[in-house]
Amino acid sequence: MPTASQHRASRDGYRPIRVSIEFFPPKTEEMEKILWNSIERLAPLQPKFVSVTYGAGGSTRERTHNTVARMVRETKLRPAAHLTCVDATKEEIDGVVQSYWDAGVRHIVALRGDPAEGVGHAYRPHPGGYAQTADLVAGIKRIGDFKVSVSAYPEKHPEAASLDADIDALKAKVDAGADQAITQFFFDNEIYLRYLDKVRAAGIEIPIIPGILPVQNFKQAANFARRTGASVPYWLAARFEGLEDDVETRRLVAAAVAAEQVLDLVDQGVEDFHFYSMNRSDLVYAICHLLGLRAQGPKVAAQKAA
Repeated sequence: MPTASQHRASRDGYRPIRVSIEFFPPKTEEMEKILWNSIERLAPLQPKFVSVTYGAGGSTRERTHNTVARMVRETKLRPAAHLTCVDATKEEIDGVVQSYWDAGVRHIVALRGDPAEGVGHAYRPHPGGYAQTADLVAGIKRIGDFKVSVSAYPEKHPEAASLDADIDALKAKVDAGADQAITQFFFDNEIYLRYLDKVRAAGIEIPIIPGILPVQNFKQAANFARRTGASVPYWLAARFEGLEDDVETRRLVAAAVAAEQVLDLVDQGVEDFHFYSMNRSDLVYAICHLLGLRAQGPKVAAQKAA
């Protein structure tokens, strides 16, 4: 096993870690306060970008737009807005894309999206809309010079016939103009590494950024994994066993588990990571600190200069 000093050398000396962070738009005034406190807390880490999700059936379209537009106005962060194909015509979606361009947004995360009824219900393309993500990517690129991220599924999309078919779908997104992909979260790094080998063998060369889910609540994470087709290894359940009512210890274990996962990927040459924050900053901040990332700002700069 690599020593701590070897880990530091790989991170600080040769392979600096870069992170991006995902948020979801707030539903209530209290949730909005939590979101912006989290943004304020994480912004000094200077993430490559921060993304804001889009609810099933486009249910958070306005809140997503307002959150991203405010980030552009009030922060130095580079926001990426999620956008889906669901329950909207091409004209409606094109209007949303244009409004993002007008607001100063230059990065969109293009997704097919889940039906308004939620995961488990059959997806039906809107008769006048974009049928699949590849069509949406091409439409976005026609409107403006956006950077476009798409999704990737190391354990295949739950609706895909096979992993090979799912990789073919990813290739269609790339052929349509996708610049990078962000994976569904996973807990076993070998799954991601084997998937990356298959993707490269298929001739796909865009960055495939691993999605990391810090486990704030194991039961909820396991349920989420079942809905999205992600596997939960036995050792992860064992790490959280008996901590259902011990929030503080659970947070410490969660930070250690996520940092261990990322450090192992760093040893495999991975440099970029996407954190699913669930709008909670402390755990992501702690993990980034363990990984060697430090807040950057006027006070930090002054200390370094001294």
